[in-house]
Amino acid sequence: MSVMESFEKEVKAAVTAVLAEMGHGDAAFRTEVPPIGSADLAVPCFQMAKAMGMAPVKIAESLAERIPSGGHIASVAAANGYLNFTMDPAALVKGTLDDIIASEGRYGSRPFNGVRVNLEHTSTNPTGPIHVGRARNPVIGDTLARSLKMCGYDVTTEYYVNDVGKQVVILTWGVNNLDESQVDMTEDRDKTDHKWVAYYRKANAMMESDPQVAEQIADLLRRFEAGDHSVIDTVRETAEGMLGGLKETLANINVTLDNYTWESRFIADGSARDVVERLKKSKYAGQEENGAWYLDLKEFGIQGKNTKFTFTRADGTTLYTTRDLAYHLDKFTRADRIIDVLGEDQKLGSKQLCSALEILGCDRQPEPMFYSFVSLPEGKMSTRKGVVVYLDDLIDESVSRAYDEIAKRRSDLSEDRMREIAGIVGIGAIRYNILRVQPEKQLVFRWEDALNFDGNSGPFLQYAHARACSVLRKAGDYVRTADPSKLRDGSEVRLAKVLSRFPSVVSEAAELRRIHLLPAYGHELASAFNQFYASVPVLGAGESRDARITLVECARDVLRNVLECMGMGAPEEM
Repeated sequence: MSVMESFEKEVKAAVTAVLAEMGHGDAAFRTEVPPIGSADLAVPCFQMAKAMGMAPVKIAESLAERIPSGGHIASVAAANGYLNFTMDPAALVKGTLDDIIASEGRYGSRPFNGVRVNLEHTSTNPTGPIHVGRARNPVIGDTLARSLKMCGYDVTTEYYVNDVGKQVVILTWGVNNLDESQVDMTEDRDKTDHKWVAYYRKANAMMESDPQVAEQIADLLRRFEAGDHSVIDTVRETAEGMLGGLKETLANINVTLDNYTWESRFIADGSARDVVERLKKSKYAGQEENGAWYLDLKEFGIQGKNTKFTFTRADGTTLYTTRDLAYHLDKFTRADRIIDVLGEDQKLGSKQLCSALEILGCDRQPEPMFYSFVSLPEGKMSTRKGVVVYLDDLIDESVSRAYDEIAKRRSDLSEDRMREIAGIVGIGAIRYNILRVQPEKQLVFRWEDALNFDGNSGPFLQYAHARACSVLRKAGDYVRTADPSKLRDGSEVRLAKVLSRFPSVVSEAAELRRIHLLPAYGHELASAFNQFYASVPVLGAGESRDARITLVECARDVLRNVLECMGMGAPEEM
């Protein structure tokens, strides 16, 4: 048990005992970690108000009067309906450093809990390069997966490849019926996803203006749905070509996925058709005059025109929604929990999916995590219209700017080393900038924000790690010690307090899917480390030298773990 877990156990025991003395032993309460400075642990008294028949402020004051200090508890105080506990500074410093040293670099990690999680993210249509408007999905999904793994879950990440829909059929028609002279080939990047997007745009325009082209594309779609393997194989080949380019882009921002599941599989193996037959037998099923089948979802809280959830077309072919049901039923056979990272435009679809799963008799539901899209100052991005900033271009620009900064500051480094560090820093800047905004809030993409190298930024956090590594290189031999008598300065105690909070931050990021807490914590940690480094000598600290170097080592380990959780590299020099 870590020192903070021991402290929390003491706090809960003390509060429980006093509540029992007051005749309210059944009053439920929880603990939370407040902002640094107010306390080390707090008990909000608002949820106890009804059970105790008292105002939260009065509850906090009454409890504070009765709870004695002792053990790890140094003081108890009431403040605005909160019961604030402060831990003995010496115990906190020693306990935190001992915990970090004992973890052997894995501080914040928990043992395997036996729970399998399937986490689907990205799943962008393979019709063009990933643009900045969709870049939140892979970064959010990958960071959540890393956090869950650190908390002991067996996580499998998955990309659902849409190789069935109209868009990928349009792309396939374009690639196989147009030559380069017919398309506006403005992309000079040697990647399939960049080259073929021109064919998609041209084919899409021709479909809208030429009835003959529209009929050819419609025929391909019908044949695909009917199980024509020649069409399925041709479309699959096109999608695989595009997917290769998307995978390269994802790898460049430190995102890799475990599984790629193809939508066409659920047509080929008959599972989508099985879903259709099962839904038709439901009391909620109905049929339009044109022959299309739907579910009436009024009883599931869905109102207006959205109550009709169509699951076949008029010609009997399945829809994306039908295949998505088959896909989720398959995922439930492979995992204990399913998490879907989705754009905010998928909220209705997700609710309809969950309702249909319930109608199918499924006793489990996927856990959606929604995010708002990234937009440009001038408006929404669109691959079809060509109004985009591609993620590949953002990566190149970010790495280039990072290289310029490093070349100005570190002319002593070799060219290869500067470029290596620039890659780490440039990618880190992108991921941090995406993660620092709460997923539910809109993020307007601006170059000056994305490539900020100072203040609340990825490079600021990476530089703190590099500085810690530099101190340890210069330190040479030292004896690890968590002697609190040598670490009494306010900056030392504050740094130890911030370090002690990392396990709870990772847990909240994973369990509550609040991954924006990670960059906020990383910035707080880097700031606390810089303040400590500026406040007291380290290498020339005399009798406090070994203890302070130990504190630096612990800070380095936690900084590295924060960066790892966010999918950012941890450079040892910058």
